[in-house]
Order: sequence, then structure tokens, then C-alpha cells
Amino acid sequence: MPTLHRIARALALLTTLTLAAAQAQTYPTKPIRVVVPFAAGSGTDVMTRVLMDDVNKGLGVPMVIDNKPGANGSVAAELVARAVPDGYTLLLGTSSAHSANPWLFKKLGYAPIRDFTPIARTTNFPFVLAVSAASVVKTVPEFLDWVRGSAQRNMGYGNATGQVAGAHLMVAGGFKAASVPYRSTPPALVDLVGGQFDFMFVDIASSQGLVKDGKVRPLALMADRSSPLMPGLPALGETLPGFSYLAWGGLMGPAGLPREIVQRLSAEVIKSLNKPAVRERFASLGLEPYPAPPEEFAAFMVEQEAAWGARIKAAGIQAE
Repeated sequence: MPTLHRIARALALLTTLTLAAAQAQTYPTKPIRVVVPFAAGSGTDVMTRVLMDDVNKGLGVPMVIDNKPGANGSVAAELVARAVPDGYTLLLGTSSAHSANPWLFKKLGYAPIRDFTPIARTTNFPFVLAVSAASVVKTVPEFLDWVRGSAQRNMGYGNATGQVAGAHLMVAGGFKAASVPYRSTPPALVDLVGGQFDFMFVDIASSQGLVKDGKVRPLALMADRSSPLMPGLPALGETLPGFSYLAWGGLMGPAGLPREIVQRLSAEVIKSLNKPAVRERFASLGLEPYPAPPEEFAAFMVEQEAAWGARIKAAGIQAE
């Protein structure tokens, strides 16, 4: 009987592998859902729409964007972690959900590494320290004098990068501010302009429209050196050495995604990211394309989870 049982299990496994291979050969045959962990208008959303609008040309099926904001991307990540690994439900994963959240939350409904199949790294999201254009401060030294000289300042954030960078800035800059969390960046920007809080770290892609309209003033890039994406804007690391974070994005699916499907998707994503028209569009939006294949992306995710853990501990943030 044990022998028959082993034979039955082997046959079942063979059938599963055969079906998976057949599916991969014909994949895709219907629209693909790409879950975005932040609201429409956020940098992650804008990037995903631009990229998938080109990827669908190679795949030959629509890429349907599904925004599921909440809990620093945890809502979207948990949804995709539980999805069937058939290549029709994917996630635009980010440093918030996969690098920072393991250290910000005592309990997560997903394992950031184990529960996902990396497909391709896609993007870096440059961030800036920003205030309302109505603010009296115009430089980083003025900002530091301003916050240090006040009994109470408030900081808003719409993702983990904004939360962690803000906490780090308070430690490095020697001041305190109350933190005001938002489900996503767009509503936080509205309140920054409206004076509901004093400053925030925000990605260029989300804020550049308000910057061009003269409603938001970027003070410095969240990096060690300046960037051609924001000509003339100083780097925060020039005033506070070592102040640099890497906010990233990448396409992934649930754990167990068939290798053939991963390879097909990765090839199309990387092909799109290397097209001059797509790269130019990214640059115009304040995005940095960073195409990397599954193996490199997988190693990068492990590295970044450890790096963000160290920064979060240094910033004195306690998991909730």
C-alpha cells in the first residue's frame, strides 16, 4: 500500500507539472491584474501604469491596475501572497511593504521574502524633503533652525520611506515633531499644501506637479549627492552626512509561480524598461528605471530587508 501511495503521489505531481508547463507555454490568455499598494496618483501608481502600458504590447493582453492602499502596502501584499500562483495576479512590490514593514509591524499577514516570487526589479523612487510653498523656510539650514526653534512641529507621511526618513531626520537633526500617518501620498500632499502639517519626505514622481504649480517647495534630495532629476536641488547628505535611503519597486507574484511564466514576464518588463521612450518617460516623471532579472532581484530584496532594519533601529522606531 505505501508503494501504491507513493506512485499515486508521483502521478499527481507529474500531472500538476504537466499542467503548469502547458499553461506556461500558452501564457497569457487573459488580462493580468497588477495590484498596486498605493493610491492612484502616487509615484508607485504612476510608474506602474507607464510601464504596464508598454508591457502589455509584448504580452498581448491588458494589464489591469488595481490600487489597494493601506498599512504601508501591507494590504496589497497580503492579497497577492494569498492569490493563486498562475501569473494572473501580480504585485508591484516596494521597499515599504517588503523592506520596512517587517520592522515596523509586530505582525504581518505575509512573509516579505518567502511568500513571493520575484519577477523583475523595475525602479528607484528618489525622495525629497518638502514643505509647503507658503513656508518661511527655503534651505536645509533654515529648516533645521526652524524646527529646532519650535515647541511643536508636525510631519506627515504616506508610506514607510517617509515615516522612516522623517524619524531619522529628527535624530540626525536634533529636533522632535509629531508624526501624522496617511494611507497614501496624494492625500498627504493635499494636507501639506493646506498647512495641516509642516513637512514630509515625498517621492519626486508624486510631488512634481505641485512643485511645478508653485504649491510645494522641495528643500533637498534624500540622498548623498544631487541628481539630474532635480537640477540645482542640494542633497540632504551634504548637510547631514550619510542621509540616504533607497526606495525601490519591483514586479512579483505569489510564491510558487512557474519558472516559465516568471521568465516570460521578466523578459517583457526588462525589454520595456530598456526602451528609450520608456526611460525618457520615467525621467520626465522623476523616476529612475532599474531593470534587473529575478535572481538579482531576489538577492536585492534580502539585502534591503536587512538594510532597512538597521536604519529603522537607528531611527528609534518601535514596531507596532
